[in-house]
Amino acid sequence: MKKADIFEFYRRLAEDNPAPETELQWTNPYTLLVAVALSAQATDIGVNKATKALFATVDTPAKMLALGEAGLKRHIKTIGLFNTKAKNVIAAAQILVDRFGGEVPRDRAALETLPGVGRKTANVVLNVAFGEPTIAVDTHIFRVANRTSLAPGKDVRAVEDRLMKVTPKPFLTHAHHWLILHGRYVCKARRPECWRCIEVDLCAFKPKTPPPTDAGAHGAVPESP
Repeated sequence: MKKADIFEFYRRLAEDNPAPETELQWTNPYTLLVAVALSAQATDIGVNKATKALFATVDTPAKMLALGEAGLKRHIKTIGLFNTKAKNVIAAAQILVDRFGGEVPRDRAALETLPGVGRKTANVVLNVAFGEPTIAVDTHIFRVANRTSLAPGKDVRAVEDRLMKVTPKPFLTHAHHWLILHGRYVCKARRPECWRCIEVDLCAFKPKTPPPTDAGAHGAVPESP
């Protein structure tokens, strides 16, 4: 995608949603860290349901340690891989207390020393909690970047590096949210909804998908929500 088109791509996203936010519910950097760690291979809706009662009383690493692994499991048992995630959250809480004074570090390398926290989770925390210009590439962003030709790459790190290079500075802070929301609700995996996409003329994807009524007329079955 050409430089001018990239700027226009983001300009339209910004105009459509000037202040995008994560759909995960959090109250401070620690609860955000926990929520993002729990969201791996799970939906934000599912995580929010599981953490609503949890975060009402547990919002620091020390309180998480007091709750304990068994207590945490009772809260998050509806989330996929909850046993492993509970173990990681408790281990991470211990490290935060022992090494970081109970505070979430504003540093990617430090964050990645925590169990269950990889580059993507660290990037989300840095961006959302601390306003750092990072882009956490998940499956949605990877798909949008490649499908549109915004920032094609063979793996998530290649896409991240490319996005960081081509995204204009005025849009870097919110780029992560714009792209993930676009991928989640418009540029969907099975059937992108090109007929209502604000980027349709800039996007390299072909052929563009027609509205569901047109698709039905040709015998195709529209994608389920």
